[in-house]
Amino acid sequence: MPSTEPEQLDPHTFGESQPCFGCSPNHPIGFRLRFSKIGDDTVTTTFLPGEVHQGPPGIMHGGLVTTLADEIAAWAVIGCLGKFGFTANLQCKFHHPVRIGAPVEGLARIVRNGNRVIVVDVELAQSGLKPLTGQFTFAVLDKAGTERLLRQPLPDAWEKFGR
Repeated sequence: MPSTEPEQLDPHTFGESQPCFGCSPNHPIGFRLRFSKIGDDTVTTTFLPGEVHQGPPGIMHGGLVTTLADEIAAWAVIGCLGKFGFTANLQCKFHHPVRIGAPVEGLARIVRNGNRVIVVDVELAQSGLKPLTGQFTFAVLDKAGTERLLRQPLPDAWEKFGR
């Protein structure tokens, strides 16, 4: 029977100096998100949006809300499947604004695990509401494809995540 206890995922999975805006522990202006895996197909995180994340007064900028959702979807792929995918498509619906100063809980669940395409459902919750639901599709590339996309050699810490 799979465990339902959250398992903390390593924030240094991609190395100490990885540059990700969403999850790098050292990004100077990033979200610095931490993730936990629940069971075989789900990842969670919590984020507290501050004043620097505003669009309209008191409301988190919609692009940053989408970034938060995309990052948790990506970590579902990383944490549950041990793969890295590049966002190929996203469909989100904003049901309510995300408010500044109140924690946002994110939940991402793998709904389709293919060799080259992975689909993840995401929902964000805040203060008893679900401000966003979405579905994210990721393309999983081999090493050569990833290097073409990055236009540079694949960092060593990323080698294990290819297909």
